[in-house]
Amino acid sequence: MKKTLILLISFALFGSVTAWYLLTQQDDKTTLLAKDQRFSIEDSENIYKIFIASKKGEKTTLERKENYWLYNGEYKARPNAIENLLDAITRVQVKYKPPTAAVDNMVKDLATNGLKVELYNNNNKLLKTYYVGGSTADERGTYMIMEGSNQPYVTYIPSWEGNIRFRYNLTGEDWRDKTIFTYKQDDIQSVSIEYPKQRNQSFRLERSGNGFEIKPFYETTPIVNQPISEGKVEAFLEGFKSLGAEAFENENPRRDSILKLMPFSIIKISSKDGDSTTVRLFPIIPEYDPAVTRLPNADAVERYFLDWNGQDFMLIQHRVFSKILWGYDFFFEKK
Repeated sequence: MKKTLILLISFALFGSVTAWYLLTQQDDKTTLLAKDQRFSIEDSENIYKIFIASKKGEKTTLERKENYWLYNGEYKARPNAIENLLDAITRVQVKYKPPTAAVDNMVKDLATNGLKVELYNNNNKLLKTYYVGGSTADERGTYMIMEGSNQPYVTYIPSWEGNIRFRYNLTGEDWRDKTIFTYKQDDIQSVSIEYPKQRNQSFRLERSGNGFEIKPFYETTPIVNQPISEGKVEAFLEGFKSLGAEAFENENPRRDSILKLMPFSIIKISSKDGDSTTVRLFPIIPEYDPAVTRLPNADAVERYFLDWNGQDFMLIQHRVFSKILWGYDFFFEKK
């Protein structure tokens, strides 16, 4: 009886050790096999630099700063573009391993059209490198392959349908932030708006103690001797919290000729720390003739060309910017 019990215990121990060994080996193989399938990085906070290169020679470098991303070391990146990219990087998964017959064509596509993607941490350590290719016929899967691997996969983002490549494949100004004004009320020191053809509505607004002073922009404009409405000032300054352009127009062939015209308005805003932004607005309507003393009908204006700090030429919408196109006498209490 004792011998039988000892044999049973020995057999059970042997079986446990064997099972542990097999499971361990299986885990190792699974980990090794899954290595070329692990495209995602779970926590976007671990990503500090993204490098993307196309076969056409286009190169994009995105670097995380304190509260924004920098595009190619020079421009703020568009927040929405960064959010979409990081969403893809953190959630992309393998949808399926393609059949052997399809592998050659997928590899050729990746070799010809693939985007090389490199992801780095805050110590500039390379975390992962992979290539993003074209899509399946139904646009619901995207070809991807890990660097150093010979096995491509069809990938997707769970609960989202579309070609993942589009999130990586932006170029030039598509990556750039189109924000023109982003000032908090408490950070604003002064604002001036000049209407060259409507001088009596031009004004300067400047912080003074706990409030603001509002004066005519031109000395020839009569001063309004009415109390300033604090609520109106707050509403006006709130308009500068977040204002952006519809598109960049730097390659517009009419840019130089438009910039020689008299603008509809010139807006300058300065912050307490000395930062300032100056823009000039040129209305896009056929009947606007800056050579005569006549302003365009406000109802007819839908868009403006905007010169931003003398650097960028942009397109903006009147319905967006109308919130700050105030006149001098708008700020005062009515009699």
